[in-house]
Amino acid sequence: MTEAICTQKMPYAVELEAGEYYWCACGRSKNQPFCDGSHAGTDITPVAFVVKEAGKQFLCGCRTTKNAPFCDGSHQKL
Repeated sequence: MTEAICTQKMPYAVELEAGEYYWCACGRSKNQPFCDGSHAGTDITPVAFVVKEAGKQFLCGCRTTKNAPFCDGSHQKL
């Protein structure tokens, strides 16, 4: 099983428009926190999510959240 990479021990605060996005679950993307296909060859897949209203979202950077792709504060225990 491939292990996800922690890219930062805090959330990514991003302003998003309404629409569909793909959160990088593997931590290998060069376009954090979004997927760029770098998971190819691993058993990890990106997490699709929909933003209904434009605004600030806090996406997990440590890859330990239980509420992917959103930060749940798990980084505070690392």
